[in-house]
This record gives sequence, structure tokens and C-alpha cells, in this order.
Amino acid sequence: MHAIFVTIKIKPGFADQFREASFGDSQGSVRDEPGCFRFDILEDKSDPNTFYLYEVYADGEAHMDAHRNAPHYKKWRETVQDWFDGDIQAIPMNTVFPSDEGWRAQKPGLLNW
Repeated sequence: MHAIFVTIKIKPGFADQFREASFGDSQGSVRDEPGCFRFDILEDKSDPNTFYLYEVYADGEAHMDAHRNAPHYKKWRETVQDWFDGDIQAIPMNTVFPSDEGWRAQKPGLLNW
């Protein structure tokens, strides 16, 4: 599986709006994209203007093509792009555990918010 860990710094005063706008992208990703197996939104405890995204996709194509062309991603990006404080940092990775089958088996549980 293809994973990505993203660090996003938000301008002061926009953390609440960023958090709210990001729910739609996260939920839409796991609900509507067959190749998305995880999309976590995390907030730094010591800096409420720093967020981390942990995303897992079947492969790079599911991330770079399907996800980035999805309506929920386009809406999110358009909404939040002016709130970024600097460049987004992204680290691409390969998952080790769970196995690919394990990721697939967990996906139905992600839809129970």
C-alpha cells in the first residue's frame, strides 16, 4: 500500500475552519474512493495551527489520480489553500503493517463515524 504523511501549518485564526473543512475531504476519501483505506486528521498538541494527515491508498495512482481529482478534494483544496502558512510537507511511504489484506479488511469499519 502507498501511504503519505502530510504536515500542514495553518495561519493563526484559521485552525477551526481548517479542521471543519478537512472533515469533508477525509470522509469523502474513505467513503467514495475505493482505493483509499485510511485518512486521519491529527492536530499538534503543542501547536494548534499545525495539522498532520495520514493517508493510505492502494497505490500511487489511487492517491495522485483518483484522490486529487475527486470532488471532495477539489472543494477542500479550494477552501483551505489561502490558510496555509508555508509549504505543505509530504512524506510518501510504503506500509509494512497491516498487510494489504489487513487494510482492505479494515475499510468497512472506517465508515462508522
